Amino acid sequence: MPNDEGFSDFSYAAPDGLKLHARIYGEANTGWPVVCLPGLTRNARDFHELALYLSSKAKRPHKVVAFDYRGRGQSDYDPDIGQYNVGVEAGDVLAGLSELGIEGAAFIGTSRGGLIIHVLGALKPAMLKAIVLNDIGPVIEIEGIVHIRSYLDRAPKPKTFAEAVDAQRRVHGASFPALFDADWARMAAAIYRDTDAGLVPDFDPALVDTLADADFTKPLPDLWPQFDALASVPMLAVRGGNSKLLSAATLDEMKNRHPGMESITVEGQGHAPFLETGDLPKEIADFLDRAEQARQK
Repeated sequence: MPNDEGFSDFSYAAPDGLKLHARIYGEANTGWPVVCLPGLTRNARDFHELALYLSSKAKRPHKVVAFDYRGRGQSDYDPDIGQYNVGVEAGDVLAGLSELGIEGAAFIGTSRGGLIIHVLGALKPAMLKAIVLNDIGPVIEIEGIVHIRSYLDRAPKPKTFAEAVDAQRRVHGASFPALFDADWARMAAAIYRDTDAGLVPDFDPALVDTLADADFTKPLPDLWPQFDALASVPMLAVRGGNSKLLSAATLDEMKNRHPGMESITVEGQGHAPFLETGDLPKEIADFLDRAEQARQK
């Protein structure tokens, strides 16, 4: 049953037996299921406000499933950090959807979540009914990855929630001038959890080590073949106007290769835009409606 916050918790076993977690909103809704996939160190809480909108306020309410990958949120940590990769995480998502009986859905992927969507397109193309890529594309700018590793390496250690909010504003404020106090508070609440030892980031610290050996002197491999394979899937790309990870040039090339792709540039935000801000919830819901209606013709 949903709790007072509008969702129910779902636990399931990964293919290797690890206990994983997801949130389910609007379980009885009949619109396309929507699957939300967060960024590298983030969790299902990032999608809370958007999931509430899509499951209860959209014209065609959806069942929304927001995943905690292994090592994040309420999912178990993996003792083998080599398992923290998009291939394993894509398999975990498929295992969860299989247990829920979901054979097709719209997918919303922020950053790493968008990379997982590319993998899912190769593994289970028929499962992808529509795609929203949040500040991610087939080409990842080195500057963006370096920036992510830099702030993870020097992650602040706040003692109070107020300090956590201030810390996030100090680190990311220059890229997100459009945010308000409530936005920063939601961000901090999604990143940290309260423990007996105080506030800690809600992910396995070993995740940072997965970036340690990356060679940023060379371009990262691109995913154009995987992206091109998604050409028949309705797609919406969201880019932060100040993003260091997804360039405007890559977004333009995505439009060239996927002529039907819609796009939104969110001014005053960087990597990655907060999907619950401004008109984004309605724009995403309207896109999903158009995609679902087009599939029914």
